[in-house]
Amino acid sequence: MSLQTTPRKLWEHPDPKNTRMWKFMQGVNHRHHKNLQSFNDLYNYSLAEKSSFWSDILLDSNLIYAGSYRTVVDETLPIDAIPRWFDGITMNFAENLLYSRVTGDNADHRGTVGKEDGVVTVTEIREGNTEVRHFTWADVRKEAGLLASALQASGVRMGDRVVLVGSNSFKSLVVFLATAWVGAVFSSSSTDMGTKGILERSVQINPKLLFIDDGAVYNGKAIKLLQKIQDTVKGLQKSCSNFLGAVAIPRWEEQEDISRVPGVKTWKDYLQSGAPEPPAFARVPFNEPLLICHSSGTTGIPKAIVHSVGGICISIFKEGGLHEDLKSDSVTLQYTTTGWIMYLSSLKPLLFGSRVIFYDGSPFQPDLTVLLRIVEQHKVTKLGISPRWLFELAKRGISPREIADISSLQTVTSTGMVLSEQLFEWFYDTGFPAYVHLANISGGTDIAGCFGIMNPLTPVYVGGCQGPSLGVEIAVYDSTIPNGEMGTTVPDGTPGELVAPTSFPNVPRFLWGDKEPAGSPGTKFHSAYFARFDGHVWAHGDFVVIHPVTKGIYFLGRADGVLNPSGVRFGSADIYSVIERHFSTKVQDALCVGQRRSQDDDERVMLFLLMRPGQKFDRRLVSEVKEAISKDLSKRHVPKYVFETPEIPTTVNLKKVELPVKQIVSGYTIKPSGTLANPESLKFYYQFAKVEEIVEVREKL
Repeated sequence: MSLQTTPRKLWEHPDPKNTRMWKFMQGVNHRHHKNLQSFNDLYNYSLAEKSSFWSDILLDSNLIYAGSYRTVVDETLPIDAIPRWFDGITMNFAENLLYSRVTGDNADHRGTVGKEDGVVTVTEIREGNTEVRHFTWADVRKEAGLLASALQASGVRMGDRVVLVGSNSFKSLVVFLATAWVGAVFSSSSTDMGTKGILERSVQINPKLLFIDDGAVYNGKAIKLLQKIQDTVKGLQKSCSNFLGAVAIPRWEEQEDISRVPGVKTWKDYLQSGAPEPPAFARVPFNEPLLICHSSGTTGIPKAIVHSVGGICISIFKEGGLHEDLKSDSVTLQYTTTGWIMYLSSLKPLLFGSRVIFYDGSPFQPDLTVLLRIVEQHKVTKLGISPRWLFELAKRGISPREIADISSLQTVTSTGMVLSEQLFEWFYDTGFPAYVHLANISGGTDIAGCFGIMNPLTPVYVGGCQGPSLGVEIAVYDSTIPNGEMGTTVPDGTPGELVAPTSFPNVPRFLWGDKEPAGSPGTKFHSAYFARFDGHVWAHGDFVVIHPVTKGIYFLGRADGVLNPSGVRFGSADIYSVIERHFSTKVQDALCVGQRRSQDDDERVMLFLLMRPGQKFDRRLVSEVKEAISKDLSKRHVPKYVFETPEIPTTVNLKKVELPVKQIVSGYTIKPSGTLANPESLKFYYQFAKVEEIVEVREKL
């Protein structure tokens, strides 16, 4: 990545004035007598006139709500005071996804209409594209209403927690909607998470009910989950005072026999336990909880991050409607599990009347083209995937535009890890049609939204995210400043730590079980996000740089995992990019971490390579890797050590995990959390705390 020149331009919107963002901007100009003409103008307005901007968003969103507000937010309060937004209005997440506001009175249901009956809104596809089921808006409303009635009959009330352990399926959607319908709070985990991880997440929020799939399919294998159900229920019964019991969701047509598992009902029986008519939607205050998401928790108990109903609804409209330009004729496929924040992203098109496709299973079964076939068959307009999927396509010489009719595709979003510059160029030169908008986005669980995101008004250049999210102020602070001291901004083009200096609606309200008031010194919330710098700013923990010309945001890696040998600071993504560019036929994956033990005067960089089957790790490869890094980056970027590894630790969402390895090789013993997919893999790295002994042995061979 060169910050001295303008990177290659890859894409521009063919008709930006026909986008929802442009039309929104014209509405702002008309209402407030402005002359905004560009994305940069609109972004600056969203920061300079915060209350006015968010009031405009609420007005244009057409969200269904009751009540009124006097002030949008107290702009004098810092972000760590967790300001309240739109106090005085109430709303319901499920109502907004299932119904549309008409005109006139917001205050009751007469101002709404059900989204188009008879039209397919949800398509559920099981692994390998072998099972396909379609559901209409009427189907979704009926099933969610029945379940909401059953929840109400069970005594689930506003603020109670309901936990889902399920696949990305129609029934999982129904559980989320029914939970929100009655004003309860939803939290989800994927079925591939171990019982320990599920309980670490669930016990701390003391749920009233558990919904859990009775089976799973992944990589061509069918797995019964009866033992997991039994162990999870037993753990919740033992530790949770509110827990009433569990409902088993049938993964196949026939429900597994759960009669021997105490405290568990079948889906069918539970669905029939309520009244035949759905209850009224429980409209809850804008700032009250809707969703509890959990951090990765790779070295400890995951944080239970509480997001508000209003914060999520208004953020969904801003990101989905303005940035992504979702419409009622959009067809979306977001590859995700229910345990990742992208699960929320897979549901959000419903707000716009779009059709959503849920894919449950491996994106590599029966082969790498399965998602492309779905795009072709179902005329998908927006596909959400990870850089890893794109990398595998590129590495294997698969050109999507050559093997499938993907002419319907308008947007491809990529998130979860850094998208390399090589993949940007491959995407347009070889992979996808030139008119497709490649959207590299970044944000996450912490804010249930994005810091770096796409937009239709600026070009896509090689590398990074197009720009910031409207209404979300960002800055880049000097990352060499010690913890707890006042932060200072660095100029564009200089890497540093990403911070948010001011509040926005989708800042989480608090961490569940934390001290009060939320965000104040002494709370876990403050320690996680506000203690890094003095001065009341949110420190997100990402190492970034803003391009001085394009204003694109380049995410370089985690700030707390930033490599810093001899004062030269850079991100692991720089190293991964070189490996991907030059060694993809030999190296399957790589892990790059810094080592600084108590006895060390400086940090050394360690690079671990996972070889492809049949490929040999030897001194020649090490020499070639170091030479390539030196040539592409600089001599200062060259790792001190390069080793082979049998396995790279990842989360269950396949995110590479660096920090535990960094701590281990630096001489610490850690306790991995249940969110790691392969915690046993960490044992291999403990030997490198005494790296000199390993090097000595290797040199004798």
